Amino acid sequence: MRLIETIKNIWKIEDLKIKIGITLLFILIYRFGSFIVLPGIDPASLVNLKSQTSGGLLALLDMFSGGAFSNASIFALGIMPYISASIVVQLLTIAVPYFQKMQKEGESGRRRMNQITRYLTVAILLLQGPSYLINIHAQVQNAGATMPTGFFFNASSTLILCAGSMFVMWLGERMTDKGIGNGISMLIMIGIIARLPQALTQELITRMNDSGAGGLVMFLVEIVIFLVVIGAAILLVQGTRKIPVQYAKRVVGNKQYGGVRQYLPLKVNAAGVMPIIFAQAIMMVPVMFTLGSSNPGGFIRALIDTQGFWHNFILAVFIIAFTYFYTAITFNHNQIAEEMKRNNGFIPGVKPGKQTAEYIDTIMSRIVLPGSIFLAVIAIMPAFARFFKITTGFSQFFGGTSLLILVGVVLDTLQQIESHLLMRHYDGLLKSGGRIKGRSGSMAAY
Repeated sequence: MRLIETIKNIWKIEDLKIKIGITLLFILIYRFGSFIVLPGIDPASLVNLKSQTSGGLLALLDMFSGGAFSNASIFALGIMPYISASIVVQLLTIAVPYFQKMQKEGESGRRRMNQITRYLTVAILLLQGPSYLINIHAQVQNAGATMPTGFFFNASSTLILCAGSMFVMWLGERMTDKGIGNGISMLIMIGIIARLPQALTQELITRMNDSGAGGLVMFLVEIVIFLVVIGAAILLVQGTRKIPVQYAKRVVGNKQYGGVRQYLPLKVNAAGVMPIIFAQAIMMVPVMFTLGSSNPGGFIRALIDTQGFWHNFILAVFIIAFTYFYTAITFNHNQIAEEMKRNNGFIPGVKPGKQTAEYIDTIMSRIVLPGSIFLAVIAIMPAFARFFKITTGFSQFFGGTSLLILVGVVLDTLQQIESHLLMRHYDGLLKSGGRIKGRSGSMAAY
């Protein structure tokens, strides 16, 4: 079988084998840490906390943390504070000249921006930690149990939560450097996959036990629709618009160069999954201020209701806006035009230089709109799934952040493995000889 042959080829490449081994080791450490409960808290008293995170935005937060949030783990706050800090720093690079200058300083500027992001992450954690502890205290009390209180417990637990999140961030960076794929993306994906078996089992039990739910036939229909949505997500990740580029002939000595036509591929979704991550991070801000509150205000309640109109409408608007924003800061049309001009390349009918840059920017702006709308539709698909009585746990896999992260990270990882195989003159992962395309706007920026 081709699969067995591919596994044998992977095992023959010592460097790739070590990278995969290191990645699996770090994943095990992360999963082990998500079950280590904060000192002084009885895991049996967290029943209400698990119920609270079974739906809504808290369910997404718990999914991103791999269940650590509902376990009151030392990794409970997960990687989201770091992503929120990264969003703030990237926004500052647009509005503040100091950060714009730092961004243009190359590697040294990037290191300083990363340092600022880490400091900001710590500040966010110091704010979110006490809010999380207040929520745990309220849920434990509702369960009829008790937990330690007082300044020393709150201060020490907040420091533990901060240290846990910073360790997860460090773990992700080490996975990127020493392992395979992007570490932070991989940790989020592992947290998502960890909930999939339970979600499938719960959906099957619900369909089989409820006489009006359609039984096994309806469950199989859901699986087919789920696979179709995965296919649509893959098309969104890999979709491109190709622009023909002609290279002029050059004669150097007795050799002729150029004179061929190639194609410049422009991604339909150049921002990848990042707009959804940005939008979800902002939508989760009200949640952190309502932890421990049993009756938040009407406006806040509308924002955190993941099945409500206003939550999904605002989320879709944020995603479309952030798609344009992230594409603008990651796609440099001027640089592409300069490289084409330097290599005697031009787009037929368009003058090289400034007009080429404007033409590429115009085409990119046109294809970003349908791509961003498609991205927003996939993001709010779980709300439509809940409308058709699909369980909350399984509906989260019908679209949104979880599905796109899952598809994007898997494609990125497979692309890296395939690159190692082809570099050592082994066959790739696809039987047809085609290349696996990863996403261009991945979370590698983090």
